[in-house]
Amino acid sequence: MAKLSGKTALITGGSKGIGLAIARDILREGGKVAITGRSQAALDEARQELGGEGVLTFACDVCDREGAQACISETVQQFGRIDILINNAALDRPSGPTISTPMADFEETYAVNVFAPLFWTQQVWKASMEEQGGVVLMVSSLGSVSLFANMGAYHSSKAALNHLTRILAAEVGPGVRVNAILPGLIKTEMSRSAWGKHEEAFARNLPMERLGTVEDVASAALFLISDDSAWITGETLVIDGGTLIQWGRMRKKQS
Repeated sequence: MAKLSGKTALITGGSKGIGLAIARDILREGGKVAITGRSQAALDEARQELGGEGVLTFACDVCDREGAQACISETVQQFGRIDILINNAALDRPSGPTISTPMADFEETYAVNVFAPLFWTQQVWKASMEEQGGVVLMVSSLGSVSLFANMGAYHSSKAALNHLTRILAAEVGPGVRVNAILPGLIKTEMSRSAWGKHEEAFARNLPMERLGTVEDVASAALFLISDDSAWITGETLVIDGGTLIQWGRMRKKQS
């Protein structure tokens, strides 16, 4: 039997990349999906790729609170309930040295990466999950538990999201589970500036000797949103191909 038969998922930032890959897996496992994004054209393209049936799209900025409420209301109206919320939309623009980063950059980053996931979770809770139960999945980042230069706003916001995950999980159980995934460097268009010219060099240093794909992340997400993880909540799952342990790897001799 399909793992998500009869379930409805709402994915923010679901028109491409990781969000779209998760949407594909949800549909394959018998679920229905609503995806949001800022570009109607990108949403239309995603809908066509996903096949249309059992797919709802809604164009809005993740920080638009009226838009969020309208999207949630329409999803409940169309599908009856929301069983799964995936807070995937994010802002990861490099911010330079933290000591000199303008506060406006931090405020914008936290608005997208922390305040928006909290607001969407609150609204989905009120609209469906408080009575029906469900699962919330935060898409965080490996940077939330490690340091990379010039990404202070993004990485600290994702660290806040990790702790928010634990706080919410403690509050809304047992009816609702809340977990987070922490992807490392994944081959998406959004991250191309990081890996585009250095893919082979990055891959050689990893125990798995390759970069991650959106399918790698989607498979982990599917585990955490399905009943396969029914006794897991408040957890953060790292998906990094061994990035955090690479310094302990025995280096191969150069021929």
